[in-house]
Amino acid sequence: MLLRTTLFGTTYEFGSVKEVLAKANEEKSGDRAAGIAAQSAAERVAARYVLAELTLGTLREHPAIPYERDEVTRVIDDAVNESIFAEIKGWKVGDFREWILADTTTPAMIRRVSNALTGEMVAGVTKLMSNLDLIYGASKIRISAHCNNTIGLPGTLASRNQPNHPTDSVDGIRAAIYEGLSLGSGDSVIGINPSDDSTASVARLLEMVQDVIDRWEIPTQNCVLSHITTQMEAMKRGAPVGLIFQSIAGSQQANASFGVDVDLLDEAYELAKRYCVTTGPNYFYFETGQGTALSADAHEDSDQVVMEARNYGLARRYDPFQVNTVVGFIGPEYLYDAVQITRAGLEDHFMGKLTGISMGCDACYTNHARATQNDIENLAVLLSAAGCNYFMGVPMGDDAMLSYQSTSYHDAPSLRQTLGLRPLPEFEAWMEGIGLMADGRLTPKAGDASFFLQR
Repeated sequence: MLLRTTLFGTTYEFGSVKEVLAKANEEKSGDRAAGIAAQSAAERVAARYVLAELTLGTLREHPAIPYERDEVTRVIDDAVNESIFAEIKGWKVGDFREWILADTTTPAMIRRVSNALTGEMVAGVTKLMSNLDLIYGASKIRISAHCNNTIGLPGTLASRNQPNHPTDSVDGIRAAIYEGLSLGSGDSVIGINPSDDSTASVARLLEMVQDVIDRWEIPTQNCVLSHITTQMEAMKRGAPVGLIFQSIAGSQQANASFGVDVDLLDEAYELAKRYCVTTGPNYFYFETGQGTALSADAHEDSDQVVMEARNYGLARRYDPFQVNTVVGFIGPEYLYDAVQITRAGLEDHFMGKLTGISMGCDACYTNHARATQNDIENLAVLLSAAGCNYFMGVPMGDDAMLSYQSTSYHDAPSLRQTLGLRPLPEFEAWMEGIGLMADGRLTPKAGDASFFLQR
């Protein structure tokens, strides 16, 4: 296969489809450190020109990791709807981009084609899109799911209530939960990152959150973001699990570094359907992020966008309630500054929705990145316009346990009111019923955690 083009008198030739994909990527510090990035803007444009002329069939034939030695590749490829793929395999990547963005292409048409896409196809078309393309393209796709409530409906924006505590103090976490609930955070999930991953501690936190949910009859679900094996054991011992969580990556080797594989995820899925206290049918919560495979030295010389797209192909197997790209959490070694973090957030959100999964974003950064709170608020506005399903709600936007900066409890209401969005419908009805919201807006009682101590 000849992967060559000439621009302004200079000929650019690429040794493989993988190299074309890597060099067509927007500038990312992780790709640069891995030695696979384009060496100049001109080379990046040349790679995109070559990529635009490749067919979707060619991208399927050249996965980031060969089928025979990577189970993520096998999961994604085996799930391809062959009859739909036969219709689109001859499409050029550039034409696929135009088709997605065309006014005549409906959401239903895109959802149908999603069933025939691999991660490499999804990543390939993403690399040809501007930020506005990614916003518009994602806005055309709505993915909803149901656990105890319904996420992803048009006109809604949910918020994960993230009441982390450095010592897993039950009283401290409960107080933070109440503050978040008082501001309308918690409709996607009340989810705790534990500092203690033991089964007993995880079960204790699950029981406390479920007690809050039951006592106040809140239409939401709980989750403790421990390792999946800990959650499985807690479920077997009778702990009330709402959503089951795991971080995943785009290669078998990278998932092994997390201590998971497809068989384990399959087992957890079956346990969730049997033991979760929620109604379902969507029981999984996955987190991802560009740079995950690279940080484990398990990227196989593929760029961050390709490996991230493969995450979503794996997640699709389990029909998750929500998937979250923790976009700026891994650090500036992979996404250097606000420009790269913003681009990655828009890429990931679009790729998740194009793959057909319920997609949210942790618009965040670490303190050693070249980013500020204003930057991630900008990203949150852009993603809300793109139809993002949910964001994080962190007390004051400063996670005291994970030591990173994210969106606050106050941000979801501000985004909702600015853009005419509402909480998830069941949760909004609950807030109205207890007097924290009226006609889509917070009441004067909102924002005071003591509201839940006075009744």
